[in-house]
Amino acid sequence: MPTTPAATHDAADEPLRSVHTSTLPALLEQLQSSLIISTYQAGKLILARNQGGVLNTHFRRFARPMGIAADERRLVVGGAQSVWRYRNQIALARKLDPPGTHDACFVPHRQHVTGAIDIHELAFDGEGDVWAVNTRFNCLCTLDDEHSFVPRWRPPFVSALAPEDRCHLNGLAMVAGRPKYVTALGTTDRAGEWRADKNTGGVLIDVETNQILLRGLSMPHSPRVYDGAVWVLESGRGALVRADLQRGAWNTVATLPGFTRGLDFAGPFAFVGVSQVRETATFGGIPLNESCPERNCGVWAIHLPTGQTAGFLRFEAGVQEIFAVRVLTGMRFPEVLDTNDERLAHSYVLPDAALAGVAWPPTAA
Repeated sequence: MPTTPAATHDAADEPLRSVHTSTLPALLEQLQSSLIISTYQAGKLILARNQGGVLNTHFRRFARPMGIAADERRLVVGGAQSVWRYRNQIALARKLDPPGTHDACFVPHRQHVTGAIDIHELAFDGEGDVWAVNTRFNCLCTLDDEHSFVPRWRPPFVSALAPEDRCHLNGLAMVAGRPKYVTALGTTDRAGEWRADKNTGGVLIDVETNQILLRGLSMPHSPRVYDGAVWVLESGRGALVRADLQRGAWNTVATLPGFTRGLDFAGPFAFVGVSQVRETATFGGIPLNESCPERNCGVWAIHLPTGQTAGFLRFEAGVQEIFAVRVLTGMRFPEVLDTNDERLAHSYVLPDAALAGVAWPPTAA
């Protein structure tokens, strides 16, 4: 596919370069959506937005961003030792330059300090609460105002709550507003023991029944339920797979040119994060390193009925690893403000009942 340099707005003033197929901004326009991407390796949140047929990649600094949960009202990002909550202020979006361009603006609202728990994926439940994959403590947890985190579930083969990353629990899929499926890189119960069999030790687990539904996966990540099917990224092979839970098997839908991690859907398309990954204790010796020596980093759009690539965004400098990819449905050109943005000093959200008493324009002092 022919590629085009992306229109980059780098809020961190570092060398960042990307290219994209002309089909990707057209696809986002068709879906009336944009993408938000996290890269903990580069310390960035990235917005990918169509701007007149060119993909605009907009970077924001963030301390080790990983999991993302988002909807039309909220954005939640898991960082190095905190979970950040943002709210979408539509009125502020309308005032951003250039006029008439932005249709969403996520403004910092609250920071919850968790400590270094190696948060992986995040998701909203049916009541609007945030669930987090707490990889360091091998559990799913929620957050409240009194505690660093509240453990809610851990795999049955993990015997104790300990900050030891015993099985590398990493992915979470929700069904009917409740946690349903998780992925882990092993069924081990000692710190780091999962590394010994990372190529074939991965599992998909049913949270409700504690049953292991799939075994033998190569470094699985990002379980999802979409269009009546269960999907998983078999990251060690660089694959998007559809689970066959009745047979305890899976079918490869697409093989991508990198380590697959980060998955979301819109229409008949999957948006898959692809990473170059480095030869480290975590990534060394995986099947992908032999089958795909020239690995890429970016986001690939896969047409689900055919498994073919419908478009891609590829980073050529500054970003080597992707963690999360989320589709911002109905938001064509969103913004995310930094915590030190001067516009926050004059942006207020009040209860509807209080608005009748607001003097506007304000009286000069």
